[in-house]
Amino acid sequence: MKNMVAVEIKRYNYLISEIDAAYHEAANRLGLSDSALIILYALYSSGGECLLSDICRLSGVSKQTIHSGLRKLTDGEIVELAVFQGKKKKVYLTEKGMAAAEDTVGRLIALENGIFDSWSGEEREQYLGLMQKYLDAFREGVRRLER
Repeated sequence: MKNMVAVEIKRYNYLISEIDAAYHEAANRLGLSDSALIILYALYSSGGECLLSDICRLSGVSKQTIHSGLRKLTDGEIVELAVFQGKKKKVYLTEKGMAAAEDTVGRLIALENGIFDSWSGEEREQYLGLMQKYLDAFREGVRRLER
């Protein structure tokens, strides 16, 4: 039984890595860096604006990587940054940025939606429910980790 679980965890980790690789390939095919894809995805999904801290937190990507991507997107007049409520920063898609996001991450989101739409409601619920169950158990386990 223990051996079977090890094989399944290995398969799970393989699939997660392959999904990450597929998103990397998508970024390349869309002419974006991985960090630009993450930033544009977050902004487009949020209606064109998002707190910088939320982009970092939700993506799990370091602030340095996000800042590097933002610099390039700002230089390309795709995004603008503004101070928001004191020290917080908000990132906005420019008009040019909204068009770029629609042509890149908008297409990627449509692809994702199409995949989910092809599944039955029961399949979607099962997939999402199991992912949530795994996430909750994993977070609880991480809280108990010690050095």
